[in-house]
Amino acid sequence: MSNFALGCPEFRQSRRHLLKVSAFGLAGLAVGAPGLAAPQANGGARARARAVIYLNQFGGPSHHDTFDMKPDAPDNIRGTFDPIDTSVPGIRICEHLPRMAQQMHRVAVLRAVHHRMRNHNSATYYSLTGVAPLLDDIRLRDTLDLYPCYGATMARLRPADHGMPSFVAYPFVLRDGSVTPGQHASFLGKQYDPLFFTENPNSPDFRLPELTLPGNLSLERLQDRRSMLRLLDEQTEAVESTAGRGLETFYDRAFGMLASARLRRAFNLGEEPERTRDRYGRTTYGQSCLLARRLVEAGVRCVTVYFAPNIGNSGNGGGWDTHSNNFPDLRSRLLPATDQTVPTLLADLADRGLLDETLVVWMGEFGRTPRIGGNPRFGPDGRDHWPQCYSALLAGGGVKGGMVHGASDRHGAYPANNPVRPDDIAATMFHCLGIDPATEVRDPLGRPLPISAGEPIREVLA
Repeated sequence: MSNFALGCPEFRQSRRHLLKVSAFGLAGLAVGAPGLAAPQANGGARARARAVIYLNQFGGPSHHDTFDMKPDAPDNIRGTFDPIDTSVPGIRICEHLPRMAQQMHRVAVLRAVHHRMRNHNSATYYSLTGVAPLLDDIRLRDTLDLYPCYGATMARLRPADHGMPSFVAYPFVLRDGSVTPGQHASFLGKQYDPLFFTENPNSPDFRLPELTLPGNLSLERLQDRRSMLRLLDEQTEAVESTAGRGLETFYDRAFGMLASARLRRAFNLGEEPERTRDRYGRTTYGQSCLLARRLVEAGVRCVTVYFAPNIGNSGNGGGWDTHSNNFPDLRSRLLPATDQTVPTLLADLADRGLLDETLVVWMGEFGRTPRIGGNPRFGPDGRDHWPQCYSALLAGGGVKGGMVHGASDRHGAYPANNPVRPDDIAATMFHCLGIDPATEVRDPLGRPLPISAGEPIREVLA
């Protein structure tokens, strides 16, 4: 047996496969105990949501030009876009979101989100964790003192069952200069990190090598040799590899991942009808959102889809950071991508009977300034960072559709009523999953910390 473990090429290949899976984010496969009870909401009522799809809009979308338009404001605030009616009388949104307008009966718009973080890394960390950093610093770096992201907390407290990953995130690593903090499990432990990948779901040959056994090694043969894996840590390569240390806790999950036909099938976008893929949009974002639907349908608890790998700027691609060319970039790129994919996702979830138990969250790290062209560094057609008031969307999973919560003032500058913070959005997400936002986890020093300092937004709860 030892000779085989050390010398058989196919076994060495499978070992490398497992090492890669573990370093890749296998912790996202944290699974529930057998017989785990259905989630229960605070007070004993059954939780409405069983999964969350978190659509992160890196860069900060302009609320004035999307979901909180100010047509009666002065020209240097209202902008060049007009509002249109939606499926809900009285709710009007941007003319460049006509398909989204037809889905607003499924959506709760939060129009008075606010905080004080003006830099992308600190504000995005806040939007990914629901906890404000101590400093608003563009140089904010990831450390184990910072909070875990939503999906990691969900994986810890409401793990998926059926051997499915609890938390999947893709297809970009967010960064603004340095890697943006808040994208992993932090002090909860790597076993709650996401199953993360950067392969493009829109690629014709999209697949995850981590879910594929070597061609000359069947699952049965691999399972027969599971006991051999205990020898791996005795081998020099594994001992010297950081990823190879302490892998015993990952082996069962690795095998479960390789063995799961349900997981492999969820990642097989080729099973989808061509017309469905076309409706979502043949783009990275479109196919990523289609994959999110397939993953929650298969049993994943939380899926985070990152819109872009960078903040974007000056119409050069990336995210929503429209300091320059705000209106051309929104009109030609950002709004069309959103209008094709997000309403399709909502309608598809509803048609499949999944929306009632899937909470969809669409939000960035902040909004944009009321005044257009206020910063001479960027020219006359841009809006700068504005965390003082902005919009976010919630749909499905225990949230009322067809409503607006809160309001901004007449210039969209500050909350006029019912302000909420990212902390409250986090508390609402946890509440919808049946997790008490006051639940405590422990930091590296063993101190108990609540998973959210916010309060559920009761007015939007169904």
